[in-house]
Amino acid sequence: MATWSAPGKVFLFGEHAVVYGKPGIAMAIKPRVMVTVRHSRFYQKPNSPYIAECFRILDIKGSVYVRSQLPSASGLGSSAAVTVATLFAINDEFSLGHSREELAALSHEVEKITQSGHASATDTYVSTYGGMVLIRSGEKRRLIPPENFSIVIGNTLVSHNTAEMVARVADLMQNSPKIADPIMDSIGAITMEAMHNMENHKELGILMNRNQALLDALGVGHPALSHLALAVRSAGAYGAKLSGAGGGGCIWALCSKGNKNRVINAIEDCDARPIVTSIDTEGVRKEKDE
Repeated sequence: MATWSAPGKVFLFGEHAVVYGKPGIAMAIKPRVMVTVRHSRFYQKPNSPYIAECFRILDIKGSVYVRSQLPSASGLGSSAAVTVATLFAINDEFSLGHSREELAALSHEVEKITQSGHASATDTYVSTYGGMVLIRSGEKRRLIPPENFSIVIGNTLVSHNTAEMVARVADLMQNSPKIADPIMDSIGAITMEAMHNMENHKELGILMNRNQALLDALGVGHPALSHLALAVRSAGAYGAKLSGAGGGGCIWALCSKGNKNRVINAIEDCDARPIVTSIDTEGVRKEKDE
């Protein structure tokens, strides 16, 4: 058997806009999904459509076992992580010989098929390679992460539907371009400004809050997200915004070490779940079989 793990991600800036050619910044985080694959004479189609598509696209049958530190449907890239880890585990267990680059591309294909063609390559790329990445016009550039960049995530525990949120934005783009286009341009400008202010946490927080307001204007907000973002800002966070598709899921907050506990308490007071984490620089990796 072969066991591989892949990290989740936080979309720091530019989600949704990146689908329309604007820049975005994403970062791999410490929580992981671990997938074990083994040869088996008995094949039962996995419950996860992502895992099922991994086996189909590689034309392999086997058994699979998943352990996850990531909440599903929360905007933290759990589907990408499980896809990446599954493909690498299948490749290892069945000695298929695919390269890391090939498996990263296949991971994106799996997500596109499973999400009816709407998936961005960002999640699977970040989960495969780790680190902090700028995505611009389809190209990916690894960024040097700032020092002391630890964040607090707040999970609203409200599940979201990525395809539904993507379709909502697509509808706005098609039917109200005079409204949607300037919003997308502004999100892109904020992302580029953020890239140049990663060491300036106060300015970065202001940009986070502006990005969040524009995501609300796109229609992908949720009362629980707004409530949580306002609560952590009041507790001293530099800024807070949603991560991922929206409509529920998680926010991420940037705060100083001195304010971290206050931010965590504010998240818990909102009946949400805090996750304290930092950047993962490894990406997908092989684990020791237990």
